[in-house]
Amino acid sequence: MSTVRVALWLMLGFGLAAGLSGCPLAIVGGLAAAGGTGYAANQERGVGGTASDFSIKTNIQTALAKSNPEMAAHVDVTVYEGRALLTGSAPDPQIKAQAAEVARGIPGVRTVYNEVEVAPTETVWNSTKDAWITSRVRSNLVFSNVRSVNYTIETVDQSVYLIGSARSQAELDHATDLARNVPGVKRVVSYVEIRPGEPPGSPQQMGSASNPSAAAPPGPDAAAPAPTTPVEVQKL
Repeated sequence: MSTVRVALWLMLGFGLAAGLSGCPLAIVGGLAAAGGTGYAANQERGVGGTASDFSIKTNIQTALAKSNPEMAAHVDVTVYEGRALLTGSAPDPQIKAQAAEVARGIPGVRTVYNEVEVAPTETVWNSTKDAWITSRVRSNLVFSNVRSVNYTIETVDQSVYLIGSARSQAELDHATDLARNVPGVKRVVSYVEIRPGEPPGSPQQMGSASNPSAAAPPGPDAAAPAPTTPVEVQKL
C-alpha cells in the first residue's frame, strides 16, 4: 500500500476513534489488530495460511520495487490463499501488465487478479473517500451474520474489491449487497471463493479431533472450494 494511503488510513482511524467514540465504525479498525493471532486463527486460512500470504505479499512488493519503483508506489497488493489481487493505478497498460507478470513470478502465487487501473494517481481526496468506503464496508460485514474475518476489502476510485472465502453463495450474496449499498460505491467486484464445510476451531471440528474415529479423511469426492470467477456488481 502506498505511503499516502497508509497515512490516510491512520488519519481516518484516529479521526473515527476521536469523533465516534463507541460507534461501530470507530472500533472496526481495531478489531483485527486487537485480535492478533486469534484473529488469524479464526480465518479459514488459519495462522499458517495468513503468515504464508503475508510472506507472498511482501515478496511481491519487494519484486515490484526492484523491477520498477513506480509500480511499488502505486500498485497495492492483497493476497489470500496464494491468490494475489493487484489494485491501484498505472500510467500505461505496459506498466499494468508488468506488475502482473512480476507477481506471477513469485513462488506460492496461485493466480493473479490484475485490477490495476490505467489512470492518473488518485488524489488525496479520492483516497480519503476510498478509505472511508472500505471502513464502512468492513463495519457492515462485522455487524452482520457474515463471517467477516474471511473477507479482505480494497477500494480504488470507489470500486470495492472483495477477496477471501465464503461459507455459502447466500453469505457471499449478502456480503456483496452490504458492500454495494454503502454510499459512494460505484461497483463491487468479488474474487471470493465458496468454501463449504466447518470453519477452523468450530465445535464440529473440535469434536472430530477429540474422536478420531468419527473423522474420516477426505476422499476423492470431497468438496473443494468452488473455482473463483470475478463477479462484478454495478451500483444501481
